[in-house]
Amino acid sequence: MIQTLYIRNYVLIDELEMHFSEGFTTITGETGAGKSILMGALSLILGHRVDTSVLKLKDSKCIVEGTFHTSEGLRPVFEANDLDFEMPTIIRREISPAGKSRAFINDTPVNLPVLRELGSRLVDIHSQHQNLQLSELQYQLEVIDYLAESGKELSEYRIVYEAYRAADNELTKVRDEISRLKEDLDFMQFQYSELQSANLKEGELETLEAEFQRAEHAEDIGLALGQSAALLMQESTGILDQLGEALVQLRKIKEFFTPAEELFERMESAHIELKDLSSELDMQAAKSDLDPGKLAQLQERIDLIFGLLQKHSMHNVGELIERREELNIKIEAITFSDEKIGLLEEKRAGYLKSMEGLSALLHRKRSAAGREMELKVVSQLKELGIANAKFHVEVAKKKDYDLFGSDEIHFLFSANKQVEMEEVSRIASGGEMSRLMLCIKALVSDRQGMPTLIFDEIDTGVSGEIAEKVGAIMDRLAGDRQVMSITHLPQVASMGKEHFSVYKEDTEDATYTRIRKLNNEERIVEIARMLSGESLTDAAMSNARVLLRF
Repeated sequence: MIQTLYIRNYVLIDELEMHFSEGFTTITGETGAGKSILMGALSLILGHRVDTSVLKLKDSKCIVEGTFHTSEGLRPVFEANDLDFEMPTIIRREISPAGKSRAFINDTPVNLPVLRELGSRLVDIHSQHQNLQLSELQYQLEVIDYLAESGKELSEYRIVYEAYRAADNELTKVRDEISRLKEDLDFMQFQYSELQSANLKEGELETLEAEFQRAEHAEDIGLALGQSAALLMQESTGILDQLGEALVQLRKIKEFFTPAEELFERMESAHIELKDLSSELDMQAAKSDLDPGKLAQLQERIDLIFGLLQKHSMHNVGELIERREELNIKIEAITFSDEKIGLLEEKRAGYLKSMEGLSALLHRKRSAAGREMELKVVSQLKELGIANAKFHVEVAKKKDYDLFGSDEIHFLFSANKQVEMEEVSRIASGGEMSRLMLCIKALVSDRQGMPTLIFDEIDTGVSGEIAEKVGAIMDRLAGDRQVMSITHLPQVASMGKEHFSVYKEDTEDATYTRIRKLNNEERIVEIARMLSGESLTDAAMSNARVLLRF
């Protein structure tokens, strides 16, 4: 419930502060006095966007601040947005001369989405132009879902719907991919077979090139190894024979020449090492013999690998092996594609079955809510002077599914016996649309538990006895909530527990919008003015007292 509203430097308002109570409050004033300005200012703290054109003084900031009585039911909204839950709650919006907007909830800065979220739970402003919403199928569906209290079922349905969409997209993607791959299957199988038969091994090319180098110089290698071995093992002149003779000489003197013992051991160790080395040289020389076919084999293998590298635009054998595995995976994917597609189809079918069940549940709840709505709306329309009113909620099944299920809602209406019902947008007059919207707002607000309802000239197009009944419905709605009505109808204005008058005040240099709360005598004069115009008559004053029951 709105307790206070403070506005500064907004359009024609320099500064004003209003205090509101619970129950039914009416606001009146001449056309152009600034009633819509009040609603515009209030919409700022409910999260609507704005620009610097609203600033009365372009070098000063605009401030709109509202104090709201909040209930415990709103605590989760505060906690979800990391806000302090306080009663009352103060919401403030500031617009700087540079156009920068700042918003605060209980002095904590917030962004517009948070402001809108909380504002949508505090106040519902319904203006005359919103009657056009009644012609929109989406709005009609939202109304039925409010009345059906199907939020839980709709949330569950949407989870399954999104899962179904994801599964369907995945299936389409896989089918397209498989179809594309099948076109290249023969080529991929040829490439894979070529790489597979090559029996490639990591690091193979480096090894082959080293072997080729050795094979290409086999003759030089054999000659060098042979000559080295000969130098070591040649009789008489070979190093080993000469070292053997030196060992014999040292052995003769080591018994009586002590240093000869160490020299003998060192030379014997060198002799053993060189003897082993000569055997190794001899063995390597034997291995170095050139196999006439070996060089050709190595050259052929190297050419094969280089050809594959060039064909696949690769840099090394490792990349060729990766390409081979990639081809294998793709070929296997095609080979087992029917099985994969079958599993995806089964998965999608499961979601579709769940979606069908949940949408059927939504359909039943909506149909039941539609039947209940028909009875209540017709009853209230008759109370509002449409004696032959007919109203039907058509809950039609669609062939496809969307975020709201498979239902399409149509509000059908007729105000006359001989006229068949048609969609509201085609048949309802302005006055009938206003009354129909009032009935729907009354039903929805009961389910929403909205603490404050504001009707901005919703009663346009009605008068006389019907206007009185419109006021009575608003007054009845105010039994457990705060209801405000901006109205031009004296019958509605007289129903208010409190009555505010909006007016303009001219000074030498500016025009200002003012608002004041009327006392009983002022209310009589205001209602009389609404009945007869500026020229107040005794009859108008008397009728005003009757309407006000003073």
